[in-house]
Amino acid sequence: MNWQEFTALLLLATAMSFSPGPNTTLATALGANHGLRPALPFIFAVPVGWCALLLVCSMGLGALLLAVPALSWAVKVIGVAYLLWLAFKIYRSRPPGETDAAPLTVSFKQGVALQFVNIKAWMLALTIVSSWIAGRTDPAVRLAVVLPVMLVYAFASNLTYALMGSLLRDWLRGPANTNRRLAWFNRVMAGVLVLTAIWMLFA
Repeated sequence: MNWQEFTALLLLATAMSFSPGPNTTLATALGANHGLRPALPFIFAVPVGWCALLLVCSMGLGALLLAVPALSWAVKVIGVAYLLWLAFKIYRSRPPGETDAAPLTVSFKQGVALQFVNIKAWMLALTIVSSWIAGRTDPAVRLAVVLPVMLVYAFASNLTYALMGSLLRDWLRGPANTNRRLAWFNRVMAGVLVLTAIWMLFA
């Protein structure tokens, strides 16, 4: 891989990893509701799940998905349903200590699973495989270069968003810890996930 290809890969990784999507929305919401430390399992889950997705795409699963429309639609439907469920959880979430709704939680396993029903993750993985790996004379070497790069970007982007959410946490709680701002913030984050789900359905 020459320096021009590597530079193009970095530009694509920056644009796709740091632009808003299901992962960054959840990372922000988790950071705002619980702080940075409780968000770490999800932050670590994203790069693990996404790199696993890239591996299976490089082995041909991506091509199979594109070749069989029913499989593609199945991923979309499951992904949309999962995002709507997460949006509902965010909408109803309350900080720890409040009993009128369950606190927002996303486990490590759920974070990994989300990557396999995330259309944005699929689009990025398929783009990288088709542009940088498939059909090349050294696919294994290229994959060995791409994987750590994307691992770092997936981790850094979600850590950044979760950190921003955690820094807003005190302000979102509002005066006297009324949590009204946080409730509206959660509603906005839930709305972002709903819009993302709609985009995924027609992408």
